[in-house]
Amino acid sequence: MRFIKPDINIDFIGKKKIAFFLSVAFVAVGLLSLIFHGGLRLGIDFAGGTLVQIKFKSPVQIDEIKAGLDTIGLGKSSVQQFGQQIDNEFLIRTEISYGSGEGFSSDMKKALEASTQQEMEIRRVEMVGPQVGKDLREKALFAIFYALLFITIYISGRFELKWILSGVVAAALIGAVYLFDLFDVSIPFLIGAALVVTLVVFWFLELKYAMGAIVALMHDVIITIGIFSIFDKEFTLPIIAALLTIVGYSLNDTIIVFDRIRENLKKFHKKPLAYIVNRSINETLSRTILTSLTTLMVVVTLFFLGGGIIHDFAFALIIGILVGTYSSVYVASPILLAWQGRAKKK
Repeated sequence: MRFIKPDINIDFIGKKKIAFFLSVAFVAVGLLSLIFHGGLRLGIDFAGGTLVQIKFKSPVQIDEIKAGLDTIGLGKSSVQQFGQQIDNEFLIRTEISYGSGEGFSSDMKKALEASTQQEMEIRRVEMVGPQVGKDLREKALFAIFYALLFITIYISGRFELKWILSGVVAAALIGAVYLFDLFDVSIPFLIGAALVVTLVVFWFLELKYAMGAIVALMHDVIITIGIFSIFDKEFTLPIIAALLTIVGYSLNDTIIVFDRIRENLKKFHKKPLAYIVNRSINETLSRTILTSLTTLMVVVTLFFLGGGIIHDFAFALIIGILVGTYSSVYVASPILLAWQGRAKKK
């Protein structure tokens, strides 16, 4: 199926400077939001604590719920509407982890029914200890880091036939991260430093396709996290799953464009690289748009009809699909042109 003319010739590369400043602006706004909010609003998966989902038969006010919580020493808990207003469901979050044997559920039920004068049902209780939350945070960071490294091995091997070189570099970085982790170095700082070192090493080893891919993927992840911070959305384990899904989706788009660039380099070897890259993007444009639109249709449906549990997961995927499609065209491909400029200087 093709709804874009085969001979279309949009000047994507001519707009690369505008796209560069746009990407920098989105990343900067996201980072500033993270600084302003003091980091992401972590869910109980990562921060530890207790989450309770409750349902009333009739409408109640949040102030009434908080008044009831105050009688059992949980006045500082956060309470928010869950789902649609007519559902009369609420989420209660407290930083304290309560064991199931402490009569926590029954005490809360009695206190809230007394304060609201309404019958109430406790639909779920989730509890995570602070140490478990810390371990999950670290494992989530490692999962994203390892995913990016293994992707670069695949890209280097497929497009540049440098399987061994990229494998050795990735193994060295993983070993260094593991070694520093034994000395109790801050994991977020460690992963951030390792990614910066990865980019520098790839630049000097001239693994241009791998660097283009990893920069695009980091761009997608950072912008998605930044938008979660801007909207002050809760960051949980399902969002980590969404980020890894975004990485896979964006990589798929990038590989399609890279594959066409490699083919056209042989076909139009006398043409400038900018022409080849731009032509390759135009030739794969129909496929890119069709894939993005069909995937978006499913995710948008999940966002509006999937219910409160899956709402944030679908939101992350919507942002990731849009940003991932953009980065395949305006982030990954132009990096190949940066190498051409470096080669000319040499």
